[in-house]
Amino acid sequence: MKTPIHTFVTHYLESGLSRLHMPGHKGRGMLGCEVRDITEIAGADALYAASGIVAESEKNAAALFGAGATFYAAEGSSQCVRAMLYLAMVNRADPAARPVALAARNAHKSLLYAAALCDFDVEWLFPEGEGSLCACPVAPAALAARLDAMVVKPFCAFVTSPDYLGGMQDVRGLSAVCRRHGVPLIVDNAHGAYLRFLPESLHPMDLGADMCCDSAHKTLPVLNGGAYLHVSRAADPRFIEGAKAALELFGSTSPSWLILQSLDLCNARLAGDYPAEIARTVGQVGALKRRLSDRGFEILDGEPMKLTLRGDGLQLAEDLRRGGVECEYADKEHAVLMFAPDNPDSDFNRIDAALRVPRPLRGTPAPALPRPARAMNVRQAVFAPWEEVRAEEAVGRVCAAPTASCPPAVPVAVSGETVTAEVVKALRYYGIDRLRVCK
Repeated sequence: MKTPIHTFVTHYLESGLSRLHMPGHKGRGMLGCEVRDITEIAGADALYAASGIVAESEKNAAALFGAGATFYAAEGSSQCVRAMLYLAMVNRADPAARPVALAARNAHKSLLYAAALCDFDVEWLFPEGEGSLCACPVAPAALAARLDAMVVKPFCAFVTSPDYLGGMQDVRGLSAVCRRHGVPLIVDNAHGAYLRFLPESLHPMDLGADMCCDSAHKTLPVLNGGAYLHVSRAADPRFIEGAKAALELFGSTSPSWLILQSLDLCNARLAGDYPAEIARTVGQVGALKRRLSDRGFEILDGEPMKLTLRGDGLQLAEDLRRGGVECEYADKEHAVLMFAPDNPDSDFNRIDAALRVPRPLRGTPAPALPRPARAMNVRQAVFAPWEEVRAEEAVGRVCAAPTASCPPAVPVAVSGETVTAEVVKALRYYGIDRLRVCK
């Protein structure tokens, strides 16, 4: 597969032209990568008005992912989440009605910022059974019942799959429900770009989603910040027509050309032997899970290139760190490790050596997800004058900014909702001592 962006930059370097353009490092610098860092010079195309090498590279990506169209983002899935919600909102069936999105509660905080910027309301889907800050499984029947009961049809249903712990939604079942109700399904697939390249694809584009975003940098060989916005062939054609404008609305006019080159080069690798490398890594992770399970570790079900251990996650993270391993995320109940084909065999050996003894849960399990009442909409709360107070002092006040630890950037306290004692209990459990409240 051709790599038009990378090839153009290589030819530019070989030309020896004097750089009387941005950036200021002029191709020289302390990091060593500056030589490949350019801007929208002649022939280099423009990310949000792509008609040349960027457009060609994006078409290559769309073919690889089986999408109707794929668009690059250099500011992560956060940019794509905002763009997808904007696209669904402005193309809703009833533009005169107050716009509302229906979303699983474990949404990334970028959804709330989209609500604030675009001025739409959010109705929440909560898990039927046991849930956590990061996990919010939604059954198709529950989604159907909720859509049937809503007076105002939402402009989208929004779910996160995989979630931060690796949990997978029934995207195929949810998409069938959404089609029957005439509601677009949007999937935050930030952690699942690689799912397209399993022997049997589990990617949202193959399971019926109308739009999804992938943080390419999370599971593919792409620089941090590289992401895709995919639109299905079966989706409203206006989503494809407006995607560039939507991304531009929320993105910088100076995207990183290092990130764009890494997305471009990733296409060639995905078209080559990378799927076979993914299959090999999935096998290694599966074998590691079986070994740890045999030792008594509790392993959560979920996506195949993520290992989520249940137990005292903070202590497990320390055990791993002493063994030379840094995990992705740890809280009082979980430790999460993310794998990719570029993890050498020695990484698996270190994990094996570090995890000899299971760590039982310490103290009280996570409190149930609070369901506080909404006092104002998200936009009103985010743009209201605010002050920062201790969590205990916030009871009865209205949350201003979404309050989240990062990772996983899932709000514990949601803008516009009244802070209750249950909210404070959840905040303290996740180590959040202060939050912003409306004055």
